[in-house]
Amino acid sequence: MIRLLTPADAALYRRIRLEALATHPEAFGSTFEREREKPLAWFEERLAISDVFGAFISDELVGIAGFHREDGAKTAHKAVLWGMYVRPQARKSGTGRRLVDAVAAHAATRVEQLLLAVVSENEAAVRLYSAAGFVEYGRGVKALKQDGRYYDEILMVLFFDGSDPTQPR
Repeated sequence: MIRLLTPADAALYRRIRLEALATHPEAFGSTFEREREKPLAWFEERLAISDVFGAFISDELVGIAGFHREDGAKTAHKAVLWGMYVRPQARKSGTGRRLVDAVAAHAATRVEQLLLAVVSENEAAVRLYSAAGFVEYGRGVKALKQDGRYYDEILMVLFFDGSDPTQPR
């Protein structure tokens, strides 16, 4: 089951978010060290003001993905899929695809395009996003730095009007 998380889910969200940051520090802009110090109220607030989807299997939260709409006058037509993580036991079960599809369906009624950035070495995630209809439109070279090592990010977009971002305008 996929659903929007609420502040009542903050303890579950905190647990999986910290797991994601600890086990895949290269994949996120934030860090385990930064977020583990945050009180539960911080996570409650985040869920109150953000659209974060959770994937559940037998009442266990096994995956998360966030949606953030840009708020500038010239950028409100865009949103970002962020914080995607699926626990190892739920991978290769379709859970990741269902999460991406839920965020995309949510976005399609609110914005014209959904963006994301994924570490270039995460081939499984790149395949997942490509299969969901995202296309690469650029790269962030040395976009993240973890423990003295740089990671490039692939920048991807899903247009809801069917236009092709790889074609010149």
